[in-house]
Amino acid sequence: MLIRRANTEDVTSIMAVLEAAKGIMRTSGNLNQWTDGYPSREVVLSDISGGFGHVVGEDGRIVAYFAFIPSPDPTYSYIEGGSWLDDTLPYHVVHRIGSVPEVHGVFRAIMDWCFAHDPNIRIDTHRDNGIMRHCILGYGFTYCGVIYLESGDPRLAFQLLKPLQRA
Repeated sequence: MLIRRANTEDVTSIMAVLEAAKGIMRTSGNLNQWTDGYPSREVVLSDISGGFGHVVGEDGRIVAYFAFIPSPDPTYSYIEGGSWLDDTLPYHVVHRIGSVPEVHGVFRAIMDWCFAHDPNIRIDTHRDNGIMRHCILGYGFTYCGVIYLESGDPRLAFQLLKPLQRA
């Protein structure tokens, strides 16, 4: 799988991937995440203009999308029912992971890429997103507590802090 920064020419394909991801969510019983048009074309364009949007390609087509955003994330400033593994070091947040259902290994490819760029990653997901929780915990993240989106909606928050690789 090839991961690269997304560009505006990718938006139509990205939106199709995100719609497919919503279908996966609904089929697995996650009916309450990514509703009311979220993530919108405007959100994706904002990710791209900030240099945060990334696509995963396989066999010449876009099969996944994610945003890789440097700290601080304002919704991560307060955590309930736990604490971050480390709250002093800079980190990156991974948001809006979505993929097509027929391609497997996407989450691992994304995380491997992210950890090649930063050893301190935070991620969150909706309580009903069992598939994403399974992927997050399976990769080795630690559950840290609950964060709240700007809308007030709760999300389960996770962090993985890998040791720095010295050359």
